[in-house]
This record gives sequence, structure tokens and C-alpha cells, in this order.
Amino acid sequence: MKVAAALALTATMAAAFTPASIPHTTRQSTSLFAVTTAQIKELRELTGAGMMDCKNILNEFDGDIEAAADELRKKGLAKADKKASRVAAEGKIAVATVGGKSVLVEVNCETDFVAKDDSFSKFADQAAAAAVALDGEDVEALMKADVGGESLEDVRAGLVSKIGENIQVRRVAARGSDDTTTGAYIHMNRIGVLVELEGGSSELCTDVAMHVAAMDPLYATKDDVPAADLEKERKFLTEQVADSGKPEDIIKKMVEGRLNKYLSENCLVNQQYVKTNDRTVGKLIEENGAKMIGFTRITVGEGIEKKADDFAAEVAAMAGGN
Repeated sequence: MKVAAALALTATMAAAFTPASIPHTTRQSTSLFAVTTAQIKELRELTGAGMMDCKNILNEFDGDIEAAADELRKKGLAKADKKASRVAAEGKIAVATVGGKSVLVEVNCETDFVAKDDSFSKFADQAAAAAVALDGEDVEALMKADVGGESLEDVRAGLVSKIGENIQVRRVAARGSDDTTTGAYIHMNRIGVLVELEGGSSELCTDVAMHVAAMDPLYATKDDVPAADLEKERKFLTEQVADSGKPEDIIKKMVEGRLNKYLSENCLVNQQYVKTNDRTVGKLIEENGAKMIGFTRITVGEGIEKKADDFAAEVAAMAGGN
């Protein structure tokens, strides 16, 4: 009896102190258990965001996938902006060809690990496919290009949110027209080469592009060597043999001989074709009824100064709350 009386008294006191008169103003939201695994999976596939991010945002928006996706995109864009200042010197070179035109697109990221990621590779290929449809090599125009109903810039920002690294489309290199023949070669996703010929075939262009990737010539032909570069090299070679004690006419012949060697080493058409080593590249092109127009060779990250991280300073800054 005493126990029953005590329980009844407790219940009465609890009811007296319950703030029943205070209205409930909290926004009605779907409970965690009401969000299904299928909804989370659908939102993850749509946005590439993390599982818990998807789960939380779905609860906030009562399971509305479209509204949740928009909110994640907003947050993702903010993250992408913060990451844009970080150095991106790794990446991939992608290629696309339509008719006689070929393009290379360099897309950068921060680490070699991300450079091998399937989503990153897909984005680079999308960028190249969009670039080959445009006139010129303007990156700004490329980022406005439509890719599956959204701009390439929006796709990039979404990928930054998903992967968590700074990702940038750095440059576009284009060659060719309906009147020329082009071919490309990509070595280990890091070196990209375009070769443009008058006549010939795309296979021939690709063979020559492989040579360019391996030998890295400075010029296509002697005619492409700037007069200032040629004179600088001639002056350098002359100074090398000036104290030889030989007659001036002999010195002149020595300089011209060494200059021709320099040109044969650095002009594509004068180099020995690396694949067979039995003829020059110029001879190979000639035998196939073609004429050299030019080439473009780019390497991932060239010219980008990589930041050397000071780990000790970083830890000290974190410890100091900076």
C-alpha cells in the first residue's frame, strides 16, 4: 500500500511540473529512423557527399531529396571556394579528337592519389570532350560549357566537394582543322602531345607524337627557331672555340657544324626517329606523303611552384589556435 501511494504521489507531482502550456515551436522534422537507406544512397549518388552529411540533411529537409541536394551543393560550393587557394600541381592530361581537330586539357589536383581517382579522370575526359567542341583555347569559356545539363564549373565544384581537394582546369591546347591531320599521344596521363600534319594519317601523327613525348624537341623545324635563339647559340659556340688558335675561317666552319648539330638535336624533323632509329622524323613524314606543320607538348604541373609544407610550423599554429 505504501509503495502504491508513493508511486501515485510521484505521478501527480510530475504532472504538476510539466510545462504543458508552453507551445511547441521546434520545426517539425523527419526522425532519423524515418530516413531510409535508399534515400541516403540516392542522395549520395546524386551529390557525392558523405553518408552522414546525406543522412543529416535529409532529416533537416524531411526526406526531400531535391531540397537536400540543393543545400549540399550550397555547402559544397563554400568548401570548394576555400580549397581554391591550395596548390594543385598534380593531375591528368586528357585528349579529345573530332575530325581534323585535337585538344589536350590539363586538369590539376593536389595529390597523385586523387589524380588516379575514377571520378577525377571522368571529369578530365568531360573537360576534353567539351573543349574540342569550342573554338580557341579559352579556359573561361570552357568552364561555361554545358555538360549534362550543368556548366563544367558546376561539375568541378561538385567534385571538389566530393573529393576534398582543390581541382582546377589549368589550360587547353588545340591543333588542327578540317584541312589538316592531327594525332595525339598521352604518356602516363602526365605528358600530352599533339602533332599536326599536312596530309598523312592520324596514326602517323600519333607515332610522331610518341617520339615528341620521349625526346622533347624544342622546335618542329629549323624555320621555327626564333632568330634571337639562333644568334644566341651561335655566339655561345663562337666563344667556346675563340681561344682555339685556329684560323677564322676554320672557326666559322666549326661553329656552323656545331650549330647544325644543335639544330638536329633540338628540331623534331632532324632528330633520329626513336622507334626505329634508321631515319629522321622528317624522312618518316616525307615517306608517308605528309608535311610537318607543328606540335604541342605539355606536362602536368610544369611551371607550377609547389609549396613546401612546414609541418612543425603548422602544428605550432594549430596549438596556438591560429
